[in-house]
Amino acid sequence: MRKPTGPDPGSTGEPGAPRDDAAPKEPTPLSTVVRVRSLLPSLPPAERRVAQRVIDDPEGVANSTITELAQNCGTSETTVIRFCRAIGFHGYPELRLTLATEAGRAQSASGGRVIGSDISPDDSLEQIVEKVCFADARAVEETAAQLDIKMLEQVVDAIVAAERVDVYGVGASAHVAADFQQKLHRIGRVCSAWSDAHIMLTSAAVLGHGDVAIGISHTGATVETIDALEVARSRGVTTVALTNFPKSPIAEVADLILTTAARETTFRSGATASRLAQLTVVDCVFVGVAQRTYAPTRKALEATFEAVRGRTVRPDRRRR
Repeated sequence: MRKPTGPDPGSTGEPGAPRDDAAPKEPTPLSTVVRVRSLLPSLPPAERRVAQRVIDDPEGVANSTITELAQNCGTSETTVIRFCRAIGFHGYPELRLTLATEAGRAQSASGGRVIGSDISPDDSLEQIVEKVCFADARAVEETAAQLDIKMLEQVVDAIVAAERVDVYGVGASAHVAADFQQKLHRIGRVCSAWSDAHIMLTSAAVLGHGDVAIGISHTGATVETIDALEVARSRGVTTVALTNFPKSPIAEVADLILTTAARETTFRSGATASRLAQLTVVDCVFVGVAQRTYAPTRKALEATFEAVRGRTVRPDRRRR
């Protein structure tokens, strides 16, 4: 069935014509490195060393024996086996085979170029651009691949039913929280975004049953955001966490958890990647809410577009 004409809920521009739905595609398989990275903070120290080696050099691990890997990580073969089982493999041979397969697939996709590595002091500006864009694109792709659709649906349901939504985030996550607030506000949802620690706490303290509190933290360990969610949860509020690490501390105070898949790097290109990954999830939530409330959303988008239409520079005022 064709979608009704009207403004695109995900657009800030003029309403456009409807587009035919794209043919469904098979989901991209979640890479082992992404899974290991998400579980890294929750692993015991010895297993964490093995995990870090997998993240840093998956192809090297694929070419190593279990004895070599254990020695390189300063641990035992038993620990390596425990690590394999902790991330969902029966044993080390299965891990090696999977890493080798994924390494080959990645090389084919990149045409044999090594662009997924960290930025080095000797890189040219062209190489920096290539690596940053690669990291950003991978963060979005891998975030989409691992996003829990059932969990996403529960978050959308909660926001649609909520009388009020408060979003918390500090640092780079504050910008994502503000973006989400602006999107929801534009379609008539009562939503506030806070980044000050004291205001976050006072905001949470006046929320009530039926409201939703969303905490955004890449690490999942930001104290201010965790504390705000904890206060909100104590008042019967539905709490949502958006984080890169599903077993991080913020998960302990969240009823619903949405995860991203972004990698930090030495020169902080990962900070950009994590923000783009968070924005990807935020956009999915927003469009889900907009779809569920299509009629009022369309009306609100038309009204807000009309309100700002006159704030653009007129053609006769542009320089020739």
